[in-house]
Amino acid sequence: MTALRTVIVDGSPVHVLESGTGPAVLMLHGSGPGTTGSGAWATTARALGASWHLVAPDQAGFGRTPVPVGSRGGLRLWTEQAAGLMDALGVEQYAVVGHSMGGAVALALAGARPEQVTRVVAVSTMGAPGAPLSADLDAIWAAPAGPLGARDMLSRLVLDQALVTDEAVDARASAMRAGAAAFASLFPAPRARWVDDLTLSERTLAAIRAPVLLVHGAEDRVTPLATAARPLLGHLADVRLHVFGRCGHVPAIEHPHEFRELLSCFLRRDRDD
Repeated sequence: MTALRTVIVDGSPVHVLESGTGPAVLMLHGSGPGTTGSGAWATTARALGASWHLVAPDQAGFGRTPVPVGSRGGLRLWTEQAAGLMDALGVEQYAVVGHSMGGAVALALAGARPEQVTRVVAVSTMGAPGAPLSADLDAIWAAPAGPLGARDMLSRLVLDQALVTDEAVDARASAMRAGAAAFASLFPAPRARWVDDLTLSERTLAAIRAPVLLVHGAEDRVTPLATAARPLLGHLADVRLHVFGRCGHVPAIEHPHEFRELLSCFLRRDRDD
């Protein structure tokens, strides 16, 4: 059973997609305008089935989750809100899957809550020390709400341009317009500072004890493999890297079946131990 609901975390509402029962998996979306938890992860959640307790929130400033009064977006807020959400749900241990910005949050959460986070899957992740702001990420954060901005953004996210359909563009444009006011406060120019905000310190990375799976596209231009995933190999105690050839920034869309098999196999190890 899949449900959309609102959970109060530290006095502020968080909109959440929940499905299934069993071992808990927190799923964190990326940072593009119009991104939501359900939009990013609903297809993957359905494919994984009902034997996992999947939790996919809209992070603060995205979808139907506002930035708390007196705060602004950023790694600290998103990490604390993710931890607070699982506390509010009464979940004591859980795996975390994060895409792009969500990957950085997932890794930060694993460093902050080593007794609770059992596994991490960081997909096309941000967070590596020294990673620069790519031209494509800069353009995505600056994309104007509407069909032209949506088409340009989607074309940068995927290698296979056949995936940039009119239907996909229209859906993303609608989501961008709905969230435009909140998103405008998150990544104003100059945008390199927001990459810096999402960068994890060597101390944080060294504190991560959970097994980590890095998943990346070989042709990712938004968070390039060479500067985003590979540097993390030298900082994480228990890590492996899976690279999809002929793949851009969103492996879950460009290689959906293989991605879900990879994800399920890695997460299932907790159930088999």
